[in-house]
Formats: sequence, C-alpha cells, structure tokens
Amino acid sequence: MAQRPLRSACPSRPALSRDACRISWAEAGNPQGEPVVVLHGGPGSGSRLAVLGLFDLTRMRIVLVDQRGAGASTPRGGLRHNNTMRLIGDLDALRARLGIPRWCVVGGSWGAALALAYAGRYPSSVTGVVLRGLFLTSSREVRGLFVGARARAPVAWRRLTAAAGTARADRLIACCARRLQPGAGAARQRAVALAWNAYEEAILTGRPARDARPTQPAVDRLIDKYRIQAHYLQRDCWLGERRLLALARQAAQAGVPLHAVHGSRDRVCPVDNVERLARAVPAAVVERVPAGHLASDAALARGIARALRAMLPVTAADAPLNIAPPDQFHA
Repeated sequence: MAQRPLRSACPSRPALSRDACRISWAEAGNPQGEPVVVLHGGPGSGSRLAVLGLFDLTRMRIVLVDQRGAGASTPRGGLRHNNTMRLIGDLDALRARLGIPRWCVVGGSWGAALALAYAGRYPSSVTGVVLRGLFLTSSREVRGLFVGARARAPVAWRRLTAAAGTARADRLIACCARRLQPGAGAARQRAVALAWNAYEEAILTGRPARDARPTQPAVDRLIDKYRIQAHYLQRDCWLGERRLLALARQAAQAGVPLHAVHGSRDRVCPVDNVERLARAVPAAVVERVPAGHLASDAALARGIARALRAMLPVTAADAPLNIAPPDQFHA
C-alpha cells in the first residue's frame, strides 16, 4: 500500500496550536474504545494511514499525531521551537484536549524513543508503552548507520557524500543539515534529500534504491523530513542513550508496563538495543522476532498485537484482536 500523509488518513480535526506551531492530528476507530496514541518515526517522517492496519479499530480509539514540522503540521520542516521536550509537551496537551485520562503509547524507531521519553515524563498519563525497532538516540547508532553500514550500500553512500559536500563521515550530518536549510538553494536541498532517502532505502531493503522520479511535492516533503532529522540527530535528539534509559526506568518505577519488539534482521536500529533496555529496566518485556525494521514484517505485527493484547483491560482481552493482515500496511 502506498504511504499517504495524515491529512488523508482520517477526517480532519482542528490543529493544536503551541509556540506558533500547528500540530496536526486525527482519530480512527471506536470513539469509546481503548485510547492509543501512535508516534511516527524519523524524526520528521509524519504519520501514515497504513499504520492503522496494526490495530483493531473496532476496539481501539487510535490517535495519530504529526510531530512539529512533520506531515501536515506547520510550519513544514520548521526547526524553531522544535525539540524533544516540546514534542513531549505537545503530546500531553493533546491528551488533555481530547479528554483522555490515560492512553497507551505505541511508537516505532524514533517514535519508540519518543514514547519512552513521554512515559518517563508523564507516567500518570500512560497505561502502557509498546515499542517497535527501538532507537536509543545515541551517537553510537548514528555512526553505525552512516559509517558501519556504508559498505552495504556503496553507490548510495557515494551519492550521499557527494550531495553533502564531504567524504568525512563525522561531518556528514552537519553538512547535510546546512544544505537542507531554506537558504541553501533548491538544487542543494533536492540533491541531499534524494540522496539521503536513497541511502536509507538501500540500507533498509539491502537493495539499491529504485530509480524513481518523484514529484516536486514529494521532494519538498523529503526536504522537510531530512531537515528535521538532521536537526535532531546532530543533538542526540536532546536525549542520548543514558538519559532515555533513565526516563524508561522512571516510567517502569511508576508502574507503566513496557513491551519492546525488535527484528533480529533490523538494519537500522541494532537488535541489542532491546537488551540494553532490559538491563536498564528489568521489568520491561523484550522480544526478538525474525524480522527487519519495518512494521510491515509479519513477525513484528504479531509482536505488536501480543503487546497490545497484554495491555488491554481484562474485560477487553478475552476476544482476539482483529489485526489487519500484514500485506495491508507498511509503516
């Protein structure tokens, strides 16, 4: 299924306005169901309609949120007032606006990191946390993705370094960040965004990126996405591994259940991330499954379903979840 942005996922809702930013959100499923907020990855990717296939919409009230500058939130690609602590505040402000006392938080990749950070900051607002492909926001992981993995995609790597204007891996993100700024020129922005996307796709799939000719709106979305992503990765997402795991401990100590599912073939986030989580938070449930990074892998989808079933109230957990077949979504 093609990925579609949040604005076409569900009926539109009034945006949440904070710090001159408009946070776009939408709902799907049963208005009386168990509330679940879904956090997209990136940072900067935006929510996708296809992720709804992970959930039983007859029994769950799903809230999709586009983080600051991402998806349908505006200003698109904006960096002002855009950091992790602001995103955490946005989530709890939206929860209060919707009149939801507590909700389950589901996130993948960067969204998993944000879910842990939110639960650590606002544990009384969270019934449980389900993580897929956990990113620990460490410089170790970023080096692994852009240095350790480059041999798996040599052509895409050369294209990315050429677009960034540097062959130094330790300067790559900073150089990309500069060339993605609005004043850098359209040609440079386009070159970096397309090269970064091609490298990401090659690492994810293990195959060279498709020779696609994206439309200008699609290119603009990629520029916005990678501008935000570079902004966050340069700064360890304002978290870093030690602080993120400390927040996870705070959530667990407050009684928030944590369940992490990670693909043993994940090429983006190291599989030992869940072992690091388990060492830091012994109460966390961690699973390795035969899958990659994306939620479209059937084993990851089944793991997420198991975690959701465990976190539903006993009165609702007796019936099986009506999860869509994995070929119906790609998140």
